[in-house]
Amino acid sequence: MAAEVDPVAKFKYRRATLISSTARIEWKTKRMSKGLSKIVLTGMLVSTLAVPAPAAEPAARPIESTHSKSHSKTKSKITSRVHHLVLRFRGVPTYADSFSSDDPTFDDPIVRKAVVDGLGRYNGSVVAVDPNTGRILTVVNQKIAFGDGYIPCSTIKPTIAIAALEENVITRDTMLKVSRRKYMNLTDALAHSNNVFFEELGRRMGFDTVSKYGRLLGLGELAGYNLPEEHPGSFPTQAPAFGGVARMSSFGEGIQMTPLQLVALGAAFANGGTLYYLQYPRTQEDIQAFTPRVKRDLNIANVLPEVREGMLAAVLYGTGRLSYDAGGDETALGKTGTCDDHTNPSRIGWFVSYAGDSQHPKIALAVLLRGNTRRVMGPTAAQVAGHIYRNLREQNYFGEPAKIDQVQTLTSGK
Repeated sequence: MAAEVDPVAKFKYRRATLISSTARIEWKTKRMSKGLSKIVLTGMLVSTLAVPAPAAEPAARPIESTHSKSHSKTKSKITSRVHHLVLRFRGVPTYADSFSSDDPTFDDPIVRKAVVDGLGRYNGSVVAVDPNTGRILTVVNQKIAFGDGYIPCSTIKPTIAIAALEENVITRDTMLKVSRRKYMNLTDALAHSNNVFFEELGRRMGFDTVSKYGRLLGLGELAGYNLPEEHPGSFPTQAPAFGGVARMSSFGEGIQMTPLQLVALGAAFANGGTLYYLQYPRTQEDIQAFTPRVKRDLNIANVLPEVREGMLAAVLYGTGRLSYDAGGDETALGKTGTCDDHTNPSRIGWFVSYAGDSQHPKIALAVLLRGNTRRVMGPTAAQVAGHIYRNLREQNYFGEPAKIDQVQTLTSGK
């Protein structure tokens, strides 16, 4: 005879089984709901990046629970943010053909190839010059290089450092407070591109002093000689409304700088303080008759070592470390810049650099990247420069002595 089943135990067993089944169903439902939410949000992002659909007729407002209202609010915020980013940088791709429309007939072929390979698919421009003469070796993406210019971002900081050292606002060892418990000297501030440090320098010097040195170092004027397609960028006549002289000293707010201006400045840092007119010989006769032209002597040799030390630190352990060529003997120094340009809406990545023998550097570079993604930044521009230096080293470019003192130099009275 079969054992009699306790009705109470049987009830408890069925109840536990039912609860377990219900829990499993709820768990699966939640997983499906999360997956569906991801699909919905992905679809929203894709559809937002595409051409917006025409507005639909307003529909009757459904009755929603508190949870669905919160979920809709979150989706609305995400959609709004995506729209904001897309509208802000629409039409400025991170990757583009940056060199096929150039005329490279009279460029240095070794430098041109190294730069084109280094820039790759990025949307940007690179200008390379001989820092000992001011001769342009190559211009990749000539349309951008000769254009109206872009905000300098943190590449303005070496200029501010020169001004502060010349005006005795700081010395090499001056420590400034940059956060609650942190102080920095100039070397580390340049290496890590510390904004607070340079904002404080700007406030201490004031707009007139910052403007004086910015113009002295070539901002707001043509960098080239007899380059009809070049634009001079712009330099403000008063402190910018947004952030004042402080932000002007950390991001270059209110300034529009061209790759030509930046590479001319980099060349001056490389050669000891001579600002050359950049010349771009485009005929064989111009190449044979090339004569360097000095725009002005900056008289900054006494403070350059401190700035160079910071630019070297940026390459060794700071924001420009992706430019370091571990396989080369050449000494490379540089400074990165990253920010958003609201005048020509896009993200901006800069890197100014020079490399070669410490006494006679071989090449100065200005790398500019534009786009609409976070890949566009100063460290990426530094990485491009690193690829260029490696390409040049593999062609034994740095093994050849720099060609200096072989031609007469003309000095401008301007």
